[in-house]
Amino acid sequence: MKAVVRHAYGGPEALRFEEVPAPTPGPRDVLVRVRAASVNAMDAHMLLGRPAVARLFTGLVRPRDGRIGVDLAGEVVAVGEEVRRFRPGDAVFGVARGAFAELACAAEGKLARMPPALSFDGAASIPVAGSTALQGLRDAGRVAPGRKVLVLGAGGGVGSFAVQIARAVGADVTAVTRAEHVERIRALGVREVFDRAAGDPAAGDAGYDCIFDLGGIRGFGALHGLLAAEGRVVAAGVGGLGRPTLGGMTAWGGRIAGGLLRSRLGRRKLVFTMAAVRPDDLDLLARWVEAGTLRPPVTARFPLAGAADAMHALLGGRTGGKIVILP
Repeated sequence: MKAVVRHAYGGPEALRFEEVPAPTPGPRDVLVRVRAASVNAMDAHMLLGRPAVARLFTGLVRPRDGRIGVDLAGEVVAVGEEVRRFRPGDAVFGVARGAFAELACAAEGKLARMPPALSFDGAASIPVAGSTALQGLRDAGRVAPGRKVLVLGAGGGVGSFAVQIARAVGADVTAVTRAEHVERIRALGVREVFDRAAGDPAAGDAGYDCIFDLGGIRGFGALHGLLAAEGRVVAAGVGGLGRPTLGGMTAWGGRIAGGLLRSRLGRRKLVFTMAAVRPDDLDLLARWVEAGTLRPPVTARFPLAGAADAMHALLGGRTGGKIVILP
């Protein structure tokens, strides 16, 4: 089969489009013919080998596993002997190791059935970004009807899901994003959308019950005064995809440490979130798509052989939304 692999850490130029052996499902695995995959920031971090501490788990000098990509949607080809929820021919979506390929193996517990109204490219855009937004708002942010929510970095994949999910649960949503994404986010039903280059107009406001900070780079101290008495800053991400300097990483670490200390001592809290993709959450997100409450924010599509171009688009940051790869 054809797949995108990497043999070294590096930029998009490190990706190779090669013929590789097809994966074999284990007892609890599902073999999926990939119809669409999507690109996440975690894919870029894995490709770049950043932050460097992650190499303790992925390989110090070079990647131990050449596969890349996690989000996928497709059709079940075969199942392991202990799989009960799926059978060949089922349309599914979720996460797998090595999703940038014609075939990929996924654990049964990391997949959900695709409803008929959901397209493969739309479904592939959901798992990591949608789960991060849902769990960050619902679980870490405790967002509920009538709560006031500020989404910083609303133009990206997670942010595009977050503004819609916050509206779906009845919150009052304000978004901040790059100028080129303002109209697209406004079209998702968000009334107040600000260009971040204009000095964050939302920063003059206050009383937010939840500030969803995507990239986690602003610092709790800078956002503390915008929170309600028991408000929360929910930070997702590790501070961007650029090449970090020692000084920059030290400053970022200092902000995090200071924020955690201030959070521990006060009523306003700093909370970090990292998604765990679960079938029940995938089912909920799919139902919202079926109901028209949630629109998969697919903004660009690339062929499998063009995965390096898709990664360039992600790292450039100008595409916004979700970038999909179509085998």
